[in-house]
Amino acid sequence: MNTTVKKILVIGGNGFIVCRAALLKGIEVTSISSSGKPYRTPKGHSPAWTTKVIEEAYLLHVDWQKGDALNPTTFAHLFPEVGGVVHTLGTLLEDGAYKEAIRTGDVPAFLKSLIGIGKDSNPLRKRGTNNGVERGSYETLNRDSGMWPTVRVCEEFINSSPNGTDSPDVPRPFVYLSAEDIFRPVIPAGYIQTKREAERRIEEMMAHHPSYRGVYIRPSLVYHAHLRPLTTPIATLLDLSAVIHKKVPRTLPTPSSILRSIGQTSTSASESGLSSPLDSIANALTLPPIHVDQVAAAVVAALDSSSGVQGVVGVHRMRELIGWKADDDKTEELHSAIS
Repeated sequence: MNTTVKKILVIGGNGFIVCRAALLKGIEVTSISSSGKPYRTPKGHSPAWTTKVIEEAYLLHVDWQKGDALNPTTFAHLFPEVGGVVHTLGTLLEDGAYKEAIRTGDVPAFLKSLIGIGKDSNPLRKRGTNNGVERGSYETLNRDSGMWPTVRVCEEFINSSPNGTDSPDVPRPFVYLSAEDIFRPVIPAGYIQTKREAERRIEEMMAHHPSYRGVYIRPSLVYHAHLRPLTTPIATLLDLSAVIHKKVPRTLPTPSSILRSIGQTSTSASESGLSSPLDSIANALTLPPIHVDQVAAAVVAALDSSSGVQGVVGVHRMRELIGWKADDDKTEELHSAIS
C-alpha cells in the first residue's frame, strides 16, 4: 500500500517552503493564496522551482490558485482532488507589517509592530473586517474565518469526497502549522491561545472521522539567514541556551527551572488557560530553534501515514521525523541558507 499522499493543498502565504519540500518528494502541490502567484523573494525574484521541478522523470509543478483562505468555499472544489491539506495561515502580531520587517531585516519597523507605535496602532484607522472581526487579528487568522476559519477549512476538507487519487485505506491528513509557547509575554497571549483553540476544535472533529487524521506542527523560533535575517542572531543565542540547559545536571538549578518555579506561584497562570508567561520564557530557553527547511521537511514527513504521526508534533518529534538523533551535535543545526 502506498502510504504517501500523491497531491496536497497548501493554504496560506503561498506556503512556499512546504511546496518546495513536497515537490522534492514527488508530491503534486496546489497552493491557495490571496495573490494566486508564485512565491517571490524580498528582492522580487521567483526561484526556478516555483515554475517546475524535474523529479524521477516526471514534470511536477505548483498549481498556484487564487483564493480567500478565510472563506474555504472559494476553493472547496479542490478538496476532492487532494490526499492531504497543509494549513500555514496565521499571524504572530496583529500588525501584519512585522512579516515584511522580518523578511527585510528592518529592525525599527519590527519594533514598531512589536510595541504598537506604527500606523496600524491607530484605533481610528479603518481596517478590513470579516463578519465584524478584523481580518488581520489573531481570531481571524489563527482561529476564526468569520466562524473559526481554520476549523471551517478542515470541516470542508472532511466533508469532501476523495476522487480516488490516493489509497482509500489511508487516512487523509490535515496538517496545521501551530507553534510552541515560547513568545509570551513579548507577543500577546492571544497568539498562542487561538492556536491552541484551533487545535482543540480540529481534534474534536477528527475524533468522529477515523478516515482523517489531524497533525499539529509546533515549531519553536523559525529562522533563516536570508528570508528572515532578524531571526538568525536570536536563534544563535537560543540554540546556545538550549545546549547549555541540556548539559547542566538535573540536580543543579538553571534559569529555566527557576523561572518555572516562580511561575508555579503566579496567580495569573490559569486565567487564560495557559501556564505562566514565565513558563513560556523557560520554554524559549530550552527548546532549540528550527530552520524553515526543517519545518517543511517535518510537515512533508508527517503527510506519510507510515510515520504514524497524529496529534501534536513538537520540536523534538520534528527532529526525529527528519532523521535527527537525540545525541546529534546541536551546533550543526544553525545552517544558514536555502539551497
